[in-house]
Amino acid sequence: MQQKDFKIWSYKPWWCQPWSIVSTGIMAIVFSWLLFNNRWITGALSVIIFLWWYYFLILYPRLVKKSFHDKLT
Repeated sequence: MQQKDFKIWSYKPWWCQPWSIVSTGIMAIVFSWLLFNNRWITGALSVIIFLWWYYFLILYPRLVKKSFHDKLT
């Protein structure tokens, strides 16, 4: 298997797919606003969720792909 063919998402369950991670984060932000109606709480939660998205949707797949590629070479 070549590096470009490796897709980490094919090894993850449905609840750990990009669409479920994004939709859960959006729901958390919306419910935070509806529940607290406070921009500071919702903003703080949004920052945490954006960091979570960055890690799981961008950084983690790159690291896994690099690690997989390094093991092949």
